[in-house]
Formats: sequence, C-alpha cells, structure tokens
Amino acid sequence: MAEKKTAARKTAAKKETAKKTPKKTVQKKEMKEELLAPEFLSTMDRYLFNKGVNYQAYKKMGAHATQVGDRKGMHFAVWAPNAKAVSVVCDRNGWNPDVNPMVLLEKSGIWEAFIDDIGYGEIYKYAIKTQSGETIFKADPYAFSAELRPGTASKTAKIDDYKWHDAKWMTARAEKNTFEEPMAIYECHLGSWLKPKNDKSQDSFMNYRELAHELADYCKYMGYTHVELMGIAEHPFDGSWGYQVTGYYAPTSRYGEPKDFMYFVDHLHKNGIGVILDWVPAHFPKDAFGLADFDGTPTYEHPDPRMGEHPDWGTKIFNYSKSEVRIFLIGNALYWYNEYHIDGLRVDAVASMLYLDYGRKDGEWIPNKYGGNGNLDAMEFFKHLNTVIRGRNDGTIIIAEESTAWPKLTESPKNEGLGFTYKWNMGWMHDFLEYMKLDPYFRKDNHNKMTFAMSYAYSEKYVLVLSHDEVVHLKCSMINKMPGYEVDKFANLKCGYAFMFGHAGKKLLFMGQDFGQEHEWDEKVELSWDESGRPLNKSLQDFVRDLLHIYQKYPALYRKDDDPEGFKWVNADDNSRSIFSFIRRDGTKKKSILFVINMTPMARDDYMVGAPVKGKYTLLLDQEGSVKDKDKQTVFTAEEGECDGQPFRVRYPLPPYGIAVFSFNESDTAKKPAAKKTAKK
Repeated sequence: MAEKKTAARKTAAKKETAKKTPKKTVQKKEMKEELLAPEFLSTMDRYLFNKGVNYQAYKKMGAHATQVGDRKGMHFAVWAPNAKAVSVVCDRNGWNPDVNPMVLLEKSGIWEAFIDDIGYGEIYKYAIKTQSGETIFKADPYAFSAELRPGTASKTAKIDDYKWHDAKWMTARAEKNTFEEPMAIYECHLGSWLKPKNDKSQDSFMNYRELAHELADYCKYMGYTHVELMGIAEHPFDGSWGYQVTGYYAPTSRYGEPKDFMYFVDHLHKNGIGVILDWVPAHFPKDAFGLADFDGTPTYEHPDPRMGEHPDWGTKIFNYSKSEVRIFLIGNALYWYNEYHIDGLRVDAVASMLYLDYGRKDGEWIPNKYGGNGNLDAMEFFKHLNTVIRGRNDGTIIIAEESTAWPKLTESPKNEGLGFTYKWNMGWMHDFLEYMKLDPYFRKDNHNKMTFAMSYAYSEKYVLVLSHDEVVHLKCSMINKMPGYEVDKFANLKCGYAFMFGHAGKKLLFMGQDFGQEHEWDEKVELSWDESGRPLNKSLQDFVRDLLHIYQKYPALYRKDDDPEGFKWVNADDNSRSIFSFIRRDGTKKKSILFVINMTPMARDDYMVGAPVKGKYTLLLDQEGSVKDKDKQTVFTAEEGECDGQPFRVRYPLPPYGIAVFSFNESDTAKKPAAKKTAKK
C-alpha cells in the first residue's frame, strides 16, 4: 500500500513539474535527446576547447559518423558563440534550415546535432541565424573535405581507416637529428607541375595518386630529399596559389579525395622523400561562405579592423587572443602531422603576424601595451604551437617564412625564442639574386653581396631559398635573370647553384629552376618540360642533378650548417677577379670539400687556390657537372707555398665561369708543415 502511495506521489510530482516547466524548455530537452549522440562532446572536451588546449578537437568538431542506439548517422558540431540559431543544411533536407536544427551546448558556444542515415561523400553547410535575424550559409571550418570549386559546400569524409605503409620512414625520422641531415627541398605547385597527357587545360588536374608516382620518381632521379607543396588546404581561387584558405582541414579536391592525398604522402615516404606543406595561419579571405564574420560577428578574426584586416591583401587576420581560435590553428597543424604523416610545415607570412604595423601607415595600427609594434598574442601563439611540435620528438619540423631580422625565431621558447626549426633566409636570397643579375663587369663592386650572409649565418638555423615568389609578377624566370647571351645565362646559373649548395644552410629550389624554364611560372599551365630536352637546358638539369647527389653524399655539405666549424673562407676578398673559394667540413675533416667558383667569363689559366694540408685533392664537379667516368684529370696535388693565407696551394686552370669542387682529407696532421717559430703575417 505504501509503495502505491509513493508511486502516486512521484507521478503527481512529475505532472506538477511539467505544468511549471515552460513548453519551450521541454521541447529543447526532447530535441537534444533526439538530436545528439550522448557525450560525443563531453564536458571535458568542451572545457579544453574553450581553454585552447584541446589539441585533437578536430576529432569531435565538424562531421563524424556515429551511432545513437540502433540509429546510424552523422554527428555535427560547430563553434558559433554569437549565433541565434544554427542548423545543418544538405541535399537530403533540401537545404532547408528548419529541418535539422542544432542545439547549443551551454556556455561553450558549440552547437551540435545528429542526423540519421547521412553517410560519407555528402555535401552540407551550416545555416546560421545571426542576432540581427539574417540567415547566412557557411562551410564547416572543421570539414575534412570540400566540393570542387566553384562549389563551396563542405563534404563528409572518412579519414581514419587508411592503411599506412611508411612505418620504416616514420621510425627513422624520429631517430634522426634534422640539423645534421641533408635537406634539399623541391618546392612544387601540383596543379601546374604536370597536367594529364590528354588534357592540358587550366581546369584539368592529375590525381594525388598519379602525381605521387611521377613526383617521387623525379625527386629520386634528381636527388631531392623533400618536396614542399604549395596550396594543399582547400581554397576557392586558383590564382591565390592556396594562400587564401577556406578549408583548413580539407586537402583541396582539385587533385582528389583525402585518402588520395594520404596515398601521396605514403608513396613519397616509401621512396625516401619527405613532405612539407605550406601553412597559412596569418590570414583568410572574406568569401561569404568562409570564416569571415562566421556567426554574424567577428568570430575568428580580430574585431578591430586595425588588427583584423590586411590593407594590402584584402583579407582577415586571425584573433590570436581567443583560445578557440588558437586551438583551431594549433589543432590544424597537428592534424596534418597526425592524420597525413607530413614531415613539416612552412608557415607563410610570419612577419605579417608578428608586426602590428605590417603594411600599415601611422595611425592605422594599435601599439601593444608596452607601446611597441610587436603582436604579443601572435608571439605567444607561436611559442605555444612550436612548444607542442617540439615536444612530439618525432622528427617533424616547422619552418618560418619571415622576411625581417626578428630575433630568436629558431631559438627554443624556454630561451625566449619562438621555437621554429628553421627560418627561410630571405636576406641571402635577395643579395644573391641582386649579385647574379649583374653583368660580370660590375660584380667586383658588389662582391660583399655574396659574402655578407656568412656574417649572420649562425644567428638562426636557415634554409637558403629560391622560391616561387622570385619567378612571378614580371620578376623573370631564374634563367632570364642571368646576364649575357643564352650560353652565358646557363653558365651563370650553374655558378650560382654551385655557390648556393656550397654555402651553409639547407636548400630549396622551385620547380622549373633546375632545368632553366624560360618563362615565368604560371599556375594555369604545366611546366615547359619540352625545354628540358634542349642541349643547354639538359646540361643545366644534369649539372643540378650531379650537384644534388654530391650534396647528399658528403656530410661536410650539411652536417655543420649551424656551426662555424662547418664553413671556412679560403678567400672571401678576391673581388677584382670575382672568384669565391671556401671549405666545408663535417667535424671529422676526413672528407672536407673545397669550392672554387669563377663568376666571370674570364679564364684564369694560372689560378692557384690556398689549401690547408698537403696531399691529394680529388675533383668531384666542374662547370660541366660530375667528372666521374669522364676523360679528365681528377686528382690534383697540393704543393708547399703560401696562398690565400694557407700553407699549401693547388694549381687549377680555371675556365670562364669555372667551377671546381674538390674532396680532400685534412685529418692527417702529418701532412701539415712544422710550425715555424716566427709567424709571418
């Protein structure tokens, strides 16, 4: 009897509670139970997301297949903190915002929903009702795939079941010290590197899988250690080259599906080639379907135009002070490392992030709290990002494209640095190109342009770059920057490349530069591969190939890039003849390399170069390429006699635009002359 009375009281209490509970609250509760997968985004997930430390937020945000009871479908989650309402729109609901509304998870700004029976490969967007009552349609910031342009919808995709075959590469990478390894990077724009054989039109692209085989074969043949890919994250406009991103988590659909890109990376790894991606956390475009004013307010961008817009580029700047924005970007970097096994990121436009007055006139920018022009939030963002990447200890790298002398870019955040692995050496690039453009007659007065970079070579860990930016917008192709007749242009460029690969620092060449493509790079057409068969172009390509293979073979050319022990000028002051000579060392001195480069068309038949030890100097490469298996004298013996401040000298007749690269053993101290009591100056 008592049990019946207790049950009756509970029933009455439920009815009374239902009377007092507003109808809308009941409906919301029922809707939440119907729409959501239980605990898909847990309280802890949301807490860490809002704190900016949920490094794998992408595994819960966006679209993910899941199951609620016996119902299979897709769970959607999006951050839109100032939206009035959000819903999922797609083909199956007729793009009607009223059919699949989302529920706001309290205090997180995250909206989520569960939709039955939706599968992979289906397109969708979020219909966001702003506080003003306007409905805007946005692509999913966390989408793993996207429609091929001009379509702008997101696309559901499964990325967690690809069978990788690169375990050997990944294990070896983690065990290596990147600073003591060779790094010769081939910068590549996939859409214009190679087009399908039967369709060379602007809108025709090869698949990631096809490109993987072609590119791996080419890099192995030439001797490149890495490729750096431009514009892989989804972007609507081909002419942006991928630097105005709308889908940060989506490999561009121009070349296939996400798993196709996984295959691309996998295949290059199996062939011993690392993969670096260009990454753009500096800014994003204003396209209506993208991140700009995502929920009707400045959600991802800074609300003040003086900090939230690039006046020169017409793009939005991320608000690095927001934890949800920081984790969107940091999580994105980790996403490419984790899910696609990439080996490195090259961060675009770092200077534009670090300087509050970048591209702005007086009165157009806001000083930081100390009155300076440094973006404190961007600095902390980089320290956070790079600390996480360094902490992985898996051999991955991150490279800064930074065009100023901002200090300690590659220093650890523990030592007040920003934590990048490498920095592009833009200063070296500009000085090098200014020198190489000159008529040889005027080079004697600009000799320091080629020697100056060694005065700061150890202030950062550098990559020497001749990138895509130097062969566009009427800057001329690399070959056409060179002075003189056609034959002189190719001879000049060989000298330039020999100097570059002998200089301290890792290396990067943009596609087409290694065979001397005549016209500027154009993203609409493929490289002029037919030119590579011409005699002068073929000679240049063979020379670069030989140079790359020698570079990989001899540790002296890379092991001590960031150590003064690894580079020594023999004669940095021979400006009257425009000749450069220097030695590279690996720390053991068993296989040191001597470079001699004549930057003029004048023959120097009586040339002698200083040598540190007596003995044999084996010629590895001259202006025609590798001397191996060629009918040439390859061994030269150093004789006693001071030259270039060295105790010995090697006689070598230096031809016009002559190049001589020797290997020698300087570890045998017995070959050195006895020290004299009185040192001569």
